[in-house]
This record gives sequence, structure tokens and C-alpha cells, in this order.
Amino acid sequence: MRVKCVICDKVENIDNESMIAKRLRNRPIHTYMCTECHDRIRDKTNARIESGNFRLYRSRPEKDEW
Repeated sequence: MRVKCVICDKVENIDNESMIAKRLRNRPIHTYMCTECHDRIRDKTNARIESGNFRLYRSRPEKDEW
């Protein structure tokens, strides 16, 4: 299966029977990111976390009215 990275537009071939290919076929909203882009984002995110300037904003679970 030919896939295109959403960040760098690099075209790659992946195995048709892989889990990534199955997810892309069955759920079109999922997008593909090449390993270089994935690693770069992971490294930069980890560097921001270590610097202390990274805040993860999560929504609070709503309390019951009861």
C-alpha cells in the first residue's frame, strides 16, 4: 500500500497486511506519518517536557448533578 506522510509529503510503501494499513483502510480519518517525522515530534516534545515549559491541558471530568 502506498501512503503519504501528512507533514513532509514523502511517499512510502507499507505492507498491505500491517495494522497501520488496516487502520488507514477502515478509518479514513486516520492519517499516516513517516518514522522520521514521528521521531522528530517525539524528541521535540520530550525536550519541551524536560524544560518545564510544557503543560498538558486536559478537560476535567464533569461531576454529576445528583
